Amino acid sequence: MDAIKDYSFTVLERFMKYVTIDTQSDPYSKTTPSTEKQKNLGKILVEELHAIGIADAELDEHGYVYATISATTEKEVPVICFCSHMDTSPDCSGTGVKPVIHRNYNGGDIILPADPAQVLRPADHPDLKYQKGNDIVTADGTTLLGADNKAGLAEIMDAACFLMKHPEIKHGKIRILFTPDEEIGRGVDKADLKKLGARFAYTVDGETCGSIENETFSADYAVLSIKGVSSHPGFAKGNMESALKIASEIVSVLPKDRLSPESTNAKEGFIHPIAIKGTVEEATIEFILRDFDDAELKNHERILHAIAEEVMEGYPRSSFSLEVKEQYRNMKRILDQHPDLIRFAEEAVRRAGLEPKLQSIRGGTDGSRLSFMGLPCPNIFAGEHAFHGKQEWVSVQDMQKAVETIVNIAVVWEELS
Repeated sequence: MDAIKDYSFTVLERFMKYVTIDTQSDPYSKTTPSTEKQKNLGKILVEELHAIGIADAELDEHGYVYATISATTEKEVPVICFCSHMDTSPDCSGTGVKPVIHRNYNGGDIILPADPAQVLRPADHPDLKYQKGNDIVTADGTTLLGADNKAGLAEIMDAACFLMKHPEIKHGKIRILFTPDEEIGRGVDKADLKKLGARFAYTVDGETCGSIENETFSADYAVLSIKGVSSHPGFAKGNMESALKIASEIVSVLPKDRLSPESTNAKEGFIHPIAIKGTVEEATIEFILRDFDDAELKNHERILHAIAEEVMEGYPRSSFSLEVKEQYRNMKRILDQHPDLIRFAEEAVRRAGLEPKLQSIRGGTDGSRLSFMGLPCPNIFAGEHAFHGKQEWVSVQDMQKAVETIVNIAVVWEELS
C-alpha cells in the first residue's frame, strides 16, 4: 500500500506517552475497573480519538473505551473490531515508568540505566537477534515497561489515525474497543457486545513480529481451603495441626519436573500456586490451572485434589475443600469455525512484507473470552516481549509493522469478503 509507505508513524510518540501513565490492575479489588487510575489513560485515548476525527469515542463508567471508524465502501462488509487492554500486570510495578529508546541496536547486551543488574542478553531474549539496526524501547530497569499492552493501544490508535487521514482507502465499518483489567482475567466482564456491534474482532496483544495466535490455554482458578486445629503453642503437643504448615506441605509436594510453569513449554499445561496465606487455624492456597486441552485441565484439578488428600492423611483432625472456577477456554474451538479470520490476517501480514507465523499462546487474551461470548477473536502481534517484568521490551519497527498489519486487515476484509 503506497500511502502507508509515505506515512509518518505516530505509534512511538503515543507509546512513550501511554507507558508513563500508571494503569496497574488489582486482582483483589471488587470494582470495575479494579483501579480507578486506568480511566486516566482511557480519558486520554478518547481525547486523542476525538482529535483525529472520531466523534463518537467514549469512556464508559466501567472504564471501557468505544469508538467507530466509519466505512468508506458501499460493499456489505462484516463489522470488525480491534481490541487492546489498558491495564498493566500486578506482577511488577508500573508506577513511574521511564521509557528508554536504544537507537540502532547493535546486537549485543542492553544494560538498563537505572539498574545495571538488569541486562537484556540475546541468549535470554532470542527475538533480539532479529532486531539489529532497529530501535528498542525498554524501561529504565526499575519497573516494567507496559508494552503489554500499551504497544497494542498505540498501534490501533496510529492505524485509526492513518485511516482517518486516508478516506480513499476502502474498508468496512471498524469498531475500536479498549478494555481494563485484562491482566487479572476480567477484561471483558462489563464489555457491552451489543453496543459494540462487531461480527469479528482481533486483539492486538501478541509477541513476535508477524505472529497470529489462534489458540490459547484453557484456564481455571482454584482455591484450596484448609481448616487446621489451633491450640496454645506451649501446650500443642499431640493437639495442634497447623493449617499454614499443611498448606506449605501441599505446595512442597507439587510436581517439580512437570506440571509447573518452570518445567513446561509448548503444549504442556501446569498447576501453579500463586498465593498462600493463613494462620494456624485456617489457610488458603490460590492456584491457576492451565492446559490447551480441556480434558487435561480437568485432570489437573483431580491431581491437585489427590495431592491434598494424600497430605491430609497425616492430619486426621483437619479438613480441606477445593473450589474451582472457570476463567476462559481455548479459543481455537471457536476460531476453527471461522477460517476467514485467520486467512485474512495472514494475507494482511504478507502485505506488510512479513511471513505470517500461526502460533499458540501459553496464556490468554481478551479474545479467549470474547470468542465464547459470540465475538470470534484471534490475537495478532503487537511486538511486545518479556512482559510482566523489568526486562520488557518492544521494537519501534515492529510496532510500525503492526500498524501496517492492522490497516491491511481492514483492507483485506473489504476486498475479500
